Amino acid sequence: MAEIRNTENNWGWLAIFFHWLTAATVFSMFIFGLWMTDLTYYHPWYKTAPELHKSIGLLLLLLTLLRLAWRFIDPAPAPLANHSAFEIKVAHRVHTLLYFLLLGMMLSGYLISTADGRAITVFKIFEIPAIIYGIDHQEDVAGVIHLTLGVLLVIIALLHAGAAIKHHLVDKDRTLKRMFGR
Repeated sequence: MAEIRNTENNWGWLAIFFHWLTAATVFSMFIFGLWMTDLTYYHPWYKTAPELHKSIGLLLLLLTLLRLAWRFIDPAPAPLANHSAFEIKVAHRVHTLLYFLLLGMMLSGYLISTADGRAITVFKIFEIPAIIYGIDHQEDVAGVIHLTLGVLLVIIALLHAGAAIKHHLVDKDRTLKRMFGR
């Protein structure tokens, strides 16, 4: 069983939890977001789906900020000995890109949701105020950015998963096993 903190050789269970919860949320939100944009006015989920999408998106922002804070507090395990300098550099850049895409998605989602000056209600419990609003075509421009970043995020995440599978099946190393706590 993995420890809460990362070790020199393995990911800790908190980093593993953050990783898999983020992955599941990103892919679910992407599919859900595409589905909800096709809803008609009379669909029973027409108002509920966007509210749920915004609330989960803001929780994902909190998770991402906690994940980044934990990453600074608890350094990643050392790369495996069979990883080349090129692979290590690419992996670092891909992880950084994934974080930027996540944060960009959430910022653009916020700009879509607050374009009219209204706050975002999170699960009808509390509100996030509209700070930036009233910019010409804000909702439309932020919407294009949100979709573009979402597609890029999913593509990069799939490539990231493909690289982990390649390490597991071709290189036969522990890259993927470490992210499962083994």
